[in-house]
Amino acid sequence: MRFEGAWTAIVTPMTADGRVDWAGIEENIEFQISQGITGLVPSGTTGESPTLGWDEHNLVIETALRLAKGKCEVLAGTGSNSTSETFESTKHAAEHGAEAVLLVDCYYNGPSSLELREEYHGAVAREFPRVSIVPYVIPGRTGTALLPEDLAILAGECPNVHAVKEATGDLDRMAKTRALLGKEFAILSGDDDLTFRMMTDPMIAANGVISVVSNVAPAAVEQMTRKALAGDLAGAEKLMKALAPLFGVVTVKVDNERILPNSVKVTVNDRFRNPLAIKTLMSALGMPSGPCRRPLGKMTRTGVRIVRNALKQVLATNSEILTPIQKFYGVDIEARLADDDIWNDLTR
Repeated sequence: MRFEGAWTAIVTPMTADGRVDWAGIEENIEFQISQGITGLVPSGTTGESPTLGWDEHNLVIETALRLAKGKCEVLAGTGSNSTSETFESTKHAAEHGAEAVLLVDCYYNGPSSLELREEYHGAVAREFPRVSIVPYVIPGRTGTALLPEDLAILAGECPNVHAVKEATGDLDRMAKTRALLGKEFAILSGDDDLTFRMMTDPMIAANGVISVVSNVAPAAVEQMTRKALAGDLAGAEKLMKALAPLFGVVTVKVDNERILPNSVKVTVNDRFRNPLAIKTLMSALGMPSGPCRRPLGKMTRTGVRIVRNALKQVLATNSEILTPIQKFYGVDIEARLADDDIWNDLTR
């Protein structure tokens, strides 16, 4: 499996009462395939893996593997903060045809980089030598990180470790990873807004992206990465700029007012994190999405306005990016953008 191009960190659509929308996830996967996406990443953070039960988690992966077979790749999210649970999830995915799995660094219990290498990523890689193991480094979520040096040792010991998802935001670290691992090792961006820079910086030379925004713009994100890989930097940059408003709302930061018990008003900064904004956008567009599971909720009016304005900007300047949604799902995007009732329903 070549880890390059665009891979969609696919959302898990929910019904209004919080159950997984199985028909919706199948429809969204078919949309991704129709748009030529390289691969799907089911049951990741964007897919709300922390709030999926293991039966749901596994069935999401099974669904992606069944629908994608022979049409696009699948990188199954099987990581957790428990190595034994990761063994079970990886075993299940492999038995259903997964050739590659994504293992997020262990969150909360915070093992050292040495322990991540030996007791987690390495342990899984040795247990499943025929499955490609892709470490997912995102210290902002996990509080720990597999270091480039340990990644290099791991890849040297385990030939089935030949890619990493990089979501540290640390370009110097990424350059060190490339220097230590060499040009054959794949670096996938875990941050939509850094993908172009990571792919075009010769010191990093990233191979592609595991994208959130490709849930709504799979063809455009795929084309951006393919142009970058082909050396068409002008073409890739044009697409990057067209997608920039959407890249900017993967996480929404906004100042909101609070009223304390003594009636004093204060302003605090709320950070509404993925997948809340992308699910808000998908719901507004009329795609299967539904709400996030608690503890994620809804954004404030100011936060929803930021998402709405990003959509307005894309429709005004590069509407062709979202035309496939209109055709595939049979929706009128401009009408939905103008419908205040739709957006009010998505607001806290």
